[in-house]
Amino acid sequence: MDLSIQVTLDCTDPHTQAAWWAQTLGWTVEPIEPGFIRKMVDAGQASEDDTMDFDGELVWKIGAGICPVDQVGKLPRQRMVFQRVPEPKTVKNRMHLDLHPGVDKDELRERLIARGASFLYAGNQGPFTWYTLADPEGNEFCIS
Repeated sequence: MDLSIQVTLDCTDPHTQAAWWAQTLGWTVEPIEPGFIRKMVDAGQASEDDTMDFDGELVWKIGAGICPVDQVGKLPRQRMVFQRVPEPKTVKNRMHLDLHPGVDKDELRERLIARGASFLYAGNQGPFTWYTLADPEGNEFCIS
């Protein structure tokens, strides 16, 4: 079976979350064609309420996607989608991402905290150690 997986994250500010995670993973925010959005609105297929301005660009309000730079526009591709939901995160994640950095875990933890992540706790099991952090909207992830 040839299966492709997309990770989708509910959030209240999808474009800011997409930009944060793209920088964190070394990926890129997938380009959105403002002309296409305008064409959909002009044709009555969408409304102005479905759009917003983000960093000077017309974007869909509902969400944004990120992927590795070399996979932009390709199918299949590794992808994360950030979709707007009305409610903030309230409880612990049931699933989370584990980041395996090519740099020192302490260094990465400090860089992510400086960019808005929150340090939650350090964990270990036998010889394995990790840090659990939360992104700017409180979604847990680990550095291991």
